[in-house]
Amino acid sequence: MTGGRLLPRPRSIRARYTLIVAMLSVIVLTVIGVSLDFAIRNATQARVFQTTQHIAVDWLASMTPGRTPDRAPPAPDLLHRADLLQVTDSRGRVVAAPTTPAGTPPVSVTPPASAERVQNRTVCDPAHDRCVMVTAIRVPPQLDQQSAEPHYIYAGKTEPRIIATNRLEMLIGAGVLLVAAFSAWVTWWGVGRTLRPVAAIRARASQITPGDLSLRVPEPPRDDEIAQLARTANRTFAEIEETVGHQRQFAQIVSHELRSPVAGLRVRLEEALMYPDEVDPLDTIRTALSTTERLQSIIDEVLAYARVKNGVTALEPVDLIALVREEAGSRAYGPPVRMRADGELKVLGNRLQLVGVVNNLLANAQRHAETTVEVAVERRDGQAVVIVSDDGDGIAPEDRERVFEPFVRLADGRRRDPGGSGLGLAICRAIVRAHHGTLRVEDSPRGARFAVRLPLSHSDRPAAEPAGVARPVVPVR
Repeated sequence: MTGGRLLPRPRSIRARYTLIVAMLSVIVLTVIGVSLDFAIRNATQARVFQTTQHIAVDWLASMTPGRTPDRAPPAPDLLHRADLLQVTDSRGRVVAAPTTPAGTPPVSVTPPASAERVQNRTVCDPAHDRCVMVTAIRVPPQLDQQSAEPHYIYAGKTEPRIIATNRLEMLIGAGVLLVAAFSAWVTWWGVGRTLRPVAAIRARASQITPGDLSLRVPEPPRDDEIAQLARTANRTFAEIEETVGHQRQFAQIVSHELRSPVAGLRVRLEEALMYPDEVDPLDTIRTALSTTERLQSIIDEVLAYARVKNGVTALEPVDLIALVREEAGSRAYGPPVRMRADGELKVLGNRLQLVGVVNNLLANAQRHAETTVEVAVERRDGQAVVIVSDDGDGIAPEDRERVFEPFVRLADGRRRDPGGSGLGLAICRAIVRAHHGTLRVEDSPRGARFAVRLPLSHSDRPAAEPAGVARPVVPVR
């Protein structure tokens, strides 16, 4: 016995459902069988008593008034229909017994009371292991003018074997067991057929390994829960494969990005060791420090990118206009930043991560701008929109998605910022996506135009105003 159970619980769903159906079938069919047994017994007894009552009434009808019952023998057909015919007087003495089958027990039925004319009883003889179903009818005294006392007619038939023995119960019990067994077999077969795709899904899922994530579980052609489970599993496997692929690609790119500065640092150090008289040690140290700073910058950005991929925490209502105004005003170097926004516009997010997005976009715009950078914050279609524009050379349409890939740097970017890692815009997009928003490059008559769209916080949504409201251009610096 395990866990207080009298019987161990079946481990498989198929066995559990089969056991449950078998038990319920036995219970329900037993109730039906008992009810059927009572119904058959009652119907059989009612039919036999109806026959004996008709026999007794027919014999009574054949009697002639003024004659004693012993002088009114029954008709021959009554003798064939009845197994017992007797007439007794009020003192219980047998007056007439035209038929007495061998082994038939004597009638010991109490005569009907004066208020009761007909009475049905079953009389059993334990010695002969037989029972007789008897109907007793009280004969009024008017039919016997000589004795002027009531007589009693008894008509009986041997109890049918279907109710005299346990054959009916045995037949019903056998039927219950057969139907329950058939129900259990049908359940076992049906559940097994239903769960057959699960076995195929389990077998295929066991073949999916980290080394090969391209396999998919078979999807049943129907649209039930198992098919939905298979489709969900395949979507999950596809997402895992895509994520692992990105991680592997990212690891390769990181390795490639780190290899060049590490190799350059090693060459400079080896030169200093091999040619100590020709290489200036201070120059070697300065070069090593510069290289390690770049390595540290790359590693910090890789860690930041990984943290963003793990999700956003510490969400709070953030006034986006105030945040952008504060960050734009802190840009001490580069082309001036002009901001177009007023009032409040709140989003739900992580303030530090949103600050990083704004700073990255402003730094990127200042790096490529010729004279000025413009920032606009507005409400549009139920979203907060931040637009950062510059008047530089812009981004070609075919490169507008590539710039958001990790470590992708266009030729103009490498020229303007040779020490960059190419992770800034990738981190920005990852943060915006983690906030359920979008970041993309839009068309612009001149330069590049980055648009960030974030969902408004619930407290700020009722205060929506129509899109396209003109706001004054306010120089931040």
